[in-house]
Amino acid sequence: MSMIRDLRAAVRPSLRKSNTPYSSYDATRDPSASSAVVDCAVYRDGRRLSDHACLTPREARLRVREEGGFAWIGLHEPTEEEFSGIAREFGLHPLAVEDAVHAHQRPKLERYDDTLFTVFKTIHYVEHAELTATSEVVETGEVMCFTGPDFVITVRHGGQGSLRALRHRLQEDPELLAKGPSAVLHSIADHVVDGYIAVAASVQDDIDEVEIDVFSTPDKGGPRGSDAGRIYQLKREVLEFKRAVSPLLRPMQLLSERPMRLIDPDIQKYFRDVADHLARVHEEVIGFDELLNSILQANLAQATVTQNEDMRKITSWAAIIAVPTMICGVYGMNFKHMPELGWTYGYPMVLALIGAVCFSIHRTLKRNGWL
Repeated sequence: MSMIRDLRAAVRPSLRKSNTPYSSYDATRDPSASSAVVDCAVYRDGRRLSDHACLTPREARLRVREEGGFAWIGLHEPTEEEFSGIAREFGLHPLAVEDAVHAHQRPKLERYDDTLFTVFKTIHYVEHAELTATSEVVETGEVMCFTGPDFVITVRHGGQGSLRALRHRLQEDPELLAKGPSAVLHSIADHVVDGYIAVAASVQDDIDEVEIDVFSTPDKGGPRGSDAGRIYQLKREVLEFKRAVSPLLRPMQLLSERPMRLIDPDIQKYFRDVADHLARVHEEVIGFDELLNSILQANLAQATVTQNEDMRKITSWAAIIAVPTMICGVYGMNFKHMPELGWTYGYPMVLALIGAVCFSIHRTLKRNGWL
């Protein structure tokens, strides 16, 4: 026990203040005055018990103990002071609280005693009229979910990924919501993965556009070479997408296959569907990454080919110009006894010779594809 106390003291010193055990959290405060609590309600048999817009977390906890059901508390970017009281009220582990407050976590699933801590990365597609080397294609956020026997606490970071519509949709399906906190966890996972599917479709359109641009030709109105910066920027955005999807595969596999006390067996079957959709998105993202590698290599190869063609043309014209330069250089020397120097038709003959040789070289190089 002393080891656990020392660990808690190291991770969350603010929780040790005996004079303010709940920090700035006040159970009697007006919920509308809170900048972190978005919604707080108690659900029993799939129905919301209070008609109020939002209970306080302590009121929700007391009602669950008295009347049963479970509490669902939603927060948006809480500070340490705002979250410390709720964490103490529901017995959340300090390490999980640390991750939830500071965010920037990898998608994961961790178990602390009777609480599951799940981290999801939300992805939002940023609309843009034209893809440039500085275009932001995807925007990420985070949703952390504490799932206990009689509570669900969701912590959201970022401007996207609101769960308000999801809560309303679940409230319209009492049969599903009656399954308890695991039903909420499944709905959040399904909501996040559905967002991945929508973003993947939009990113595919951007990749198709870049691919068409790379393989278009100047005669058909396309550029001579695509901007490698745009391709690299899109590849970076796909990599960010990949970082959100790939680490979530293992947690979804555990939720769908391994029996857990906190997960209703009927709900676990639905996690399999979410895991299947996630695996499909993961395959698409891997395909995006490989395709962009190929497009980037093709773009660089086309740039090299274009440079070689330019160099061949420059070399060809240099060879043609070398003929009159050489002949004029020879006859520009100030010697008296030179062949045909005093001949009446010497000057036109030299011009004709220059023209004939240049024309012959031009025809030969053009026939060989150098011009």
